[in-house]
Amino acid sequence: MSAFYYKFIRADMYNIVENRKKVIMDFVESPMYVPMKEKELATFFGIEKAKRYELKEVLQELLLEGKLEITKRGKYKKSEKKFLLGEFIANQRGFGFVKVEGRDSDIFIPAEYTSNAMNGDTVKVVIDMESGEKKAEGHIIGIEKHANSQVVGYYQKSNRFGFVLPDDTKIFKDIYIPQGKGNGAKTGDKVVVDITDFGNDKKKPEGKVVEILGKNTDIGVDILSIARSFGLPEKFGEEVENELKSIPKKVLKKDIKGRADFRDKVTVTIDGEDAKDLDDAITLEKNGNVWHLGVHIADVTHYVKENTALDKEALQRATSVYLVDRVIPMLPKKLSNGICSLNQGEDRLALSCMMEIDEKGNIIGHNICESVINVNERMTYTAVNEVITNSNEETEKRYAEYIDLFKDFKTVSDLLRGARTKRGSIDFDLPESKVILDKNGRAIDIKPYERNSATKLIEDFMLAANETVAEDFFWQDIPFLYRVHENPDPDKMKSLAIFINNFGFTLRRKNDEVPPKEIQKLLVNIEGSDAEPIISRIALRSMKRARYDTVCIGHFGLAAKYYTHFTSPIRRYPDLQIHRIIKENIRNGLSGRRIEHYRNILDDVALQSSKMERRAEEAERETVKYKKCEYMLSHIGEEFDGIISGVTGFGIFVELENTVEGFIRMSDLEGDYFEYNEAGYELVGEFTKKKFVLGQKVRVKVYDIDRLAKRIDFKLVKEKNGRGY
Repeated sequence: MSAFYYKFIRADMYNIVENRKKVIMDFVESPMYVPMKEKELATFFGIEKAKRYELKEVLQELLLEGKLEITKRGKYKKSEKKFLLGEFIANQRGFGFVKVEGRDSDIFIPAEYTSNAMNGDTVKVVIDMESGEKKAEGHIIGIEKHANSQVVGYYQKSNRFGFVLPDDTKIFKDIYIPQGKGNGAKTGDKVVVDITDFGNDKKKPEGKVVEILGKNTDIGVDILSIARSFGLPEKFGEEVENELKSIPKKVLKKDIKGRADFRDKVTVTIDGEDAKDLDDAITLEKNGNVWHLGVHIADVTHYVKENTALDKEALQRATSVYLVDRVIPMLPKKLSNGICSLNQGEDRLALSCMMEIDEKGNIIGHNICESVINVNERMTYTAVNEVITNSNEETEKRYAEYIDLFKDFKTVSDLLRGARTKRGSIDFDLPESKVILDKNGRAIDIKPYERNSATKLIEDFMLAANETVAEDFFWQDIPFLYRVHENPDPDKMKSLAIFINNFGFTLRRKNDEVPPKEIQKLLVNIEGSDAEPIISRIALRSMKRARYDTVCIGHFGLAAKYYTHFTSPIRRYPDLQIHRIIKENIRNGLSGRRIEHYRNILDDVALQSSKMERRAEEAERETVKYKKCEYMLSHIGEEFDGIISGVTGFGIFVELENTVEGFIRMSDLEGDYFEYNEAGYELVGEFTKKKFVLGQKVRVKVYDIDRLAKRIDFKLVKEKNGRGY
């Protein structure tokens, strides 16, 4: 006992905090230790009353780090809790959540227990409380990896130093820029900062300016800032550029040798008007009662060889990112818009999936081969839809020689979709929007993306090819990448069933499981009703996120046992990766060494691809939100009709017909004190019993807009009683 006492007497206790913590833990972990209260520990170490706050500080830190825990009687002992690793998701109000891989629900972290973690950091978290509904609360005990080595923000200069206000409103602290580290930045500049010191509770993060993007008002700087904040690279490195020099602009004759030659088949591409990276083309013929559908995909791997600088960069990016005013491609334009793009009138190398389809929409045979094609016509969704749906006379005249082909496309599309629907495939048809910009990059309109018959038929053909390829390679038992979508969490399905019951709809569950066909029936039943948008959205939120995996566990949403991504190697790395495997297998079969090679790398490819896909989706969503705010700036004070699209404990979200979403604060809901009923997705007035519920129609006025926070504030003008239906 005296050895510990004299350690403290020699001022270890009053040295730096780390020394104090070590002394405490040495004592707690010693055989002689029995759990003690704070007062007992102070007495044992001979700490006078005036200094007891220092002991309290050390004990508090050890609790936060998860090394100590307190018994019900207030005694300290070595913690038996194990920490989990996860991603910290900050909230603008100070608290946050930790998303842990494999857990269905996130762990809530109160503001005082975030341990200075920044949004996106990989953190160690200890669970303090967990209820039966799988809701957990915990505290962060350490930061394993910082996510924000760079920050984008607004620079403000002082006399001898500067500081940067981060664009990411989930990063709550300004970044201090010491004298000489501003790189010539001036007040009002948008800058990129390298963080050199992440600081702590008492000290701000510190950094240096490494790039000046321009003034906040300069054209394109707003979207460039968002791209930089997500770490999206725009330029390709010197090594990649050097490799591009050896890639031809046209297909060489020697590269055609040994390939199936489909250049005599009538071949078309169907894409959006502004698409430049055309990676899929289609052919269709009929022989008796069997349709022969060819889905021809750009052979990117012929030019992007494994382990080259091009390949490594493509894996690092993993996907093309489509922002409001620009595309950040996975591959350089010489490939994506050039030799790999299936441009009209040009010979192109392809990987083709040739499918035989019967009159019931069943795929009864197939062949996957290396090929060469030449596209006869570059079609648009608009033009094809005008032929197969609207019978536009002018368009039909322009494409007279293809009319029968387009109508056959529609026939086969209906067969494939019918077969998919029969097995229970779910089709969420939620409204999406496109922001229209003027020549200066300012938002001037918001238009809905229309899913018409032409977009659906391309979707049907691509899904058929993806499933066919996945099933083929599953049964060959070859290392492969699959696109998987797990069954939804039973608790979320239970909540969905309770919610839709309030609208008069039901969801049948068997052993707490909901088959995809039940979700499909629900979507059919609500089609055309006022409840359709909100129920579809809640149903989609109840699903798990699709991802890439090396294990084929099926795709719940498509009700498919086998599914992969085969059809977009120009813009998705998983497609490019499986093309490489397919081609090796077609040519010589995979040797034991190559099988082992792919087994060693594919898990990492799946993880990287899933991660970069999420990053791209977030970046795309953020740029759209920013431009929607910009568009609504000219509508402040105006009134709009909308529906309640979200209900929280601090207010309600309202979506307008143009897909713009804004927020009404709880404090701005007049006439009562409202309480949040989570089970019913509603706010209920304490005295009046007035309700604000999901799907309720309301009229709102645009009140305020914060472009930096990408937030639109509404004020309520009037609402319909009940759900408004």
